[in-house]
Amino acid sequence: MKRNNVRIAACAVAAVITLSGMELTVDASGGLSSVLPSAGIDYSMSPSDSTSLSDMKEDVERENSSDLTASTAEIAVKGTGEIPIGGMLESNEQTTISDKKIEKTIIISEGYMEDLMEASNASKLSEEEEGFKNLVIAKVTNYVNVRDIPSEEGEIVGKLYDKSVGTFIEEENGWYKISSGSVEGYVKGEFCVTGDDAVELAKEVGTRIATVTTTTLYVREQPDLDAKVLGMVPIEDELIVIEELDGWVKVNVEEGDGYISTDYATLSTEFVKAESIEEEKARLAKEQAAIDAAKKAAAKKAAENAPSSETAAPAPETYALSGGSASGQAVVNYALQFVGNPYVYGGTSLTNGADCSGFVMSVYNNFGVSLPHSSAADRSVGATVNGLENAQPGDIICYSGHVGIYVGNGQIVHASTSRTGIIVSSATYRSILSIRRIF
Repeated sequence: MKRNNVRIAACAVAAVITLSGMELTVDASGGLSSVLPSAGIDYSMSPSDSTSLSDMKEDVERENSSDLTASTAEIAVKGTGEIPIGGMLESNEQTTISDKKIEKTIIISEGYMEDLMEASNASKLSEEEEGFKNLVIAKVTNYVNVRDIPSEEGEIVGKLYDKSVGTFIEEENGWYKISSGSVEGYVKGEFCVTGDDAVELAKEVGTRIATVTTTTLYVREQPDLDAKVLGMVPIEDELIVIEELDGWVKVNVEEGDGYISTDYATLSTEFVKAESIEEEKARLAKEQAAIDAAKKAAAKKAAENAPSSETAAPAPETYALSGGSASGQAVVNYALQFVGNPYVYGGTSLTNGADCSGFVMSVYNNFGVSLPHSSAADRSVGATVNGLENAQPGDIICYSGHVGIYVGNGQIVHASTSRTGIIVSSATYRSILSIRRIF
C-alpha cells in the first residue's frame, strides 16, 4: 500500500478498524466502499487506476487461502490509500462480496500513523511559525529607539531592548511600525528582524513558562502520577518548560529535569517588550527607592548590632556599609557562614534548614531587608542587573524555580538540595533568568 497520499478527514483515527457483519462493496472500476455503522461514519477507499478489480480479489483470496467464508478476512487494498471519511464512493456495475459471518479487518499500518502524526505536528509548527513571522525582534547591542514618526527626527517614545519583541503593523521607508507593551511607534528596520528571519530568533528569545497553581506541586522523574517524586515547588513558582507532552511538561528544577502535570500549572510564552520613556523613568525611580530603603534598613540594623562604646571590639565586617559593593560583600560574608547547613523545603532557618528562597530571605532579613519567600517573586525585587558580567557580590541570581546569592568570581552561595544543603557553586550551572541588586 502506498503511503504518500493519505488524507484523513477526521479528528481521531484508530490504527486498526474492525468491521463485523456488514457488506463490503467493490465496483468494477476498481473502487472499494463500505458503510461503518458501528463507528457512526461512512467510509470509502479509492485505489489507483493501475489496480484492477481482479487484483483486489486476488489479494483477498491470497490472505484467506481457502474461501471468503473464513472467520476473519484481512482486506489488503493496493492503491493511493486515499481515505475520505464521510460520504460514499459513487460507482456503477457494482460487484458485491458479502457474508454476514465474516469479520472484516482493514489495517492502517503503523507507518501510516507515524506519517499522520508527523504531518499533524508539522502543521502545528507551521501555524506557530506563521505567528512568529509577524514579530519584530531587536537585534542590537543594547536597545533601539522607538520614535513617533518613521524618521530619526521623530520624538523617542520608548526603547526596544536587544531580543525584545514587538508586533509588526506596517513598513514605511525602511522603518517598522510596531506595537510592544504600552509602546506604539517606529523602529529602524536595519536594527531588527521580522518575517522569515524572525521565526528562528523568536524560538530563541521567547521563554516558555509553567506557573504553578497549587500550594505544593510534585516534580516527577517521569510523566506519570505514579512516578517517583524528584522535588517539590511552591505555588506561583515559574519554571522553564523544556518540552511539552500530553498533559505534562518537562521542566528544570534544582534537582534536575523532571515533569509536572499541566492540571496544576498554566503555560505561557514570555517575550520581553518595549519600555516607554515614562515607564523607564518610573522603573529607575522605583529601583533607586528600593536600594535607598535597603541601605537605610541595613544601616539601622548595623547600628542595633554594633558593640557598645565600653567594648574595644570593632564593628563586624558583616555590616560594612560604605557603598553598594561593600553592602553586598557584607551580605556575602554573612551568608557564607552557613555553608554546610541543611536544605529543608519550605524552611527559613539558616542553621536548622532553609530552602533556596528561604535562605536568601533570611540572609537579607539580617540586614533589615524584607524579601519574599518565593524564587519567582525574587525576580522582581531590587534593581535589574544586565548580565552576569555586571553582577556584584550580594546580587540575587534567579533561575527557573531557584535563587541564590552572588559571591563574586562567577560563583553563588545557595541552599541547593536536600542532598547537598547550603553550598557554593558556579553561577552558570543553570540558565540565569534574572539578576537583581538590593544594595
